[in-house]
Amino acid sequence: MKYNLILLLVLVSCSSKEKKKPVSSERLIQDTVVIDVKKIKKEIINSTYYSKTELAHFHDSTFVVLKKIDSTFEYEMKYATSDNFLKEKVYDCDDCLVRYKTAKQLLIVNDSFKKIGYKIKFFDCYRPLSIQKKMWKIYPDKRYVANPSKGSNHNRGSAVDITLVDSLKNELDMGTEFDFFGRKAHHAYQNLPLNVLKNRKLLKSVMEANGFWSITSEWWHYNLAKSYRYKVSNFKTECDN
Repeated sequence: MKYNLILLLVLVSCSSKEKKKPVSSERLIQDTVVIDVKKIKKEIINSTYYSKTELAHFHDSTFVVLKKIDSTFEYEMKYATSDNFLKEKVYDCDDCLVRYKTAKQLLIVNDSFKKIGYKIKFFDCYRPLSIQKKMWKIYPDKRYVANPSKGSNHNRGSAVDITLVDSLKNELDMGTEFDFFGRKAHHAYQNLPLNVLKNRKLLKSVMEANGFWSITSEWWHYNLAKSYRYKVSNFKTECDN
């Protein structure tokens, strides 16, 4: 009888432990943590910088979103609005995409400007060939719009349209608005106030000293040297959620 009672107590004890196991509070906590980590990871992917691992695997020809490499640039992506000579929004996103080699040179240039109290502001970066064709149809003047039959360096991810801003994010006076199609926007045009000429010279000299070259008709447009080696692209920019 004594041994039977002991055996019964042992069986009851084991049965009790087995019933408690599926509702372990430790297991529930672990499940919750897994869900939170996935959520946080998704937010990081959508809103912050490229990781060091990603950057290490990029080639010079890889297209990158500039704001995911550095946060000190300024942007007013004109073709993501209707405030442009097309009078319509033709980009779904206002991200500035460029080739990785272009991005690395822009970082160097921006560091030079920051030392004297300025930084770069972007109006346009990578541009799909389909948009280039649309521009050419509206304004077929190769002084201001590249012929899509050859493609623009914007289509290659190696050209940018830029200006400079001060520490308060005020644009420096460059004499005309962006995409002003006329002689007043040309580098050779000198009938401008002295401060405007100095501002244009500052932008041009620092850009050219760091691997970019200008075109004669637009004070805002700069190409990365030897960018003709890249192929023309026509993909649509994907927006971050």
